[in-house]
Amino acid sequence: MTHFLGYRCSVCGAQYAPDEVTYTCPADGGNLDVVLDYAALKRRGMADLIIADDRSLWRYLPLLPVRDPGGEQTPLRRAGGTPMYAPPLLSRNLGLAHLWIKDESPNPTASFKDRASAVVVARAREIGAEVVVTASTGNAGAALAGMAAAVGHQAVIFAPRTAPPAKIAQLRVFGAQVLLVDGNYDAAFDLSIEAANAFGWYCRNTGYNPFTAEGKKTAAFEIWEQLRGRLSPARRLSVFVSVGDGNIISGLHKGFKDLHALGLLDEIGGMPRIFGVQSENSAAIANAFAAGTEEIEPVHATTLADSISVDLPRDGLRAVRAATQTGGAYLTVSDEAILQAIPALGRVGIFAEPAGATAYAGLAVAVQQGLVVPEEPVVVINTGSGLKDVKSAMRAAGEAPIIEPTLAAVRRIMAV
Repeated sequence: MTHFLGYRCSVCGAQYAPDEVTYTCPADGGNLDVVLDYAALKRRGMADLIIADDRSLWRYLPLLPVRDPGGEQTPLRRAGGTPMYAPPLLSRNLGLAHLWIKDESPNPTASFKDRASAVVVARAREIGAEVVVTASTGNAGAALAGMAAAVGHQAVIFAPRTAPPAKIAQLRVFGAQVLLVDGNYDAAFDLSIEAANAFGWYCRNTGYNPFTAEGKKTAAFEIWEQLRGRLSPARRLSVFVSVGDGNIISGLHKGFKDLHALGLLDEIGGMPRIFGVQSENSAAIANAFAAGTEEIEPVHATTLADSISVDLPRDGLRAVRAATQTGGAYLTVSDEAILQAIPALGRVGIFAEPAGATAYAGLAVAVQQGLVVPEEPVVVINTGSGLKDVKSAMRAAGEAPIIEPTLAAVRRIMAV
């Protein structure tokens, strides 16, 4: 049994039953929010809302619009349940008393995107869709390929030919049909939808399939659980996350809104402020926020952070609202600042890909601008493993010295 009532359009507010639509609003193409029966969920009580002996995102199955997906003892059941660290070195460097890093790299395919793909694959199983397709610069595709492989479904991935080789290799190892598009992510996105419509495939695309945000909202549930009872009601939590298409930040906002509807946010001091961080070279949503509008104008994205390199964000409206409706903001950072953030996180044992390091770079800007104060609790989300983009990691870390095999050479380098 689920408490899935249907959908509500984020643009016009039109409501639809679960079987009336599949992707976006038929009236205006707006992204759809999943509507749950919050009154019924509240009557169930806390003990029935969280599955105590499950440490994955399926711990929150009663709060998801899908039934139990099965697939026990497979990676599908391992998505989510990621750790949160409190590195004192980073706190001291930024002058913050309460800083946590929510690290998504332990997910089965090493990124945040496993959350969305696990729920989308569960939905595909419910509706009998054997082929699931998505456009991706790498992480969403890898997540779909891994989750689909876990339960014997076929995945088709459209990726720009410029996607990092490590990510393409991951897609192919999982057995997905990978089609490299001679164009950017936006071209791959449009072609994937055209192919899904033509061949009857189920489309996972972010900012298109409403179940992606439902998977991503589970990170908000985990942040709530990991911090409940640990925060002063006098200080609101701030959450920093990198933004590309806008679906992760929208999913986080949806998760916190679900908790608010259930009367549970007081345990972490109320609705957190949500801060989106974009590269200066891919800042369509940040531009809209700065202009005070919800109209997203496309840009020519050139950032090295491929996971957030998007010309036209497909979930831009809800992404803007995630900041405006929570008292947060959007920040932009240079690609150089993103590269510098990679070893900064690495020195506390967290290996982030460029998109993941972007959120930390944004926090540093927010501290400089006084947008967060020293006593304010802050969570930064690392959305993916640095192994996803080894080329950028090597660029950020620099070259290792080559020495002759003598102790004298070691002394010279180590100054001992």
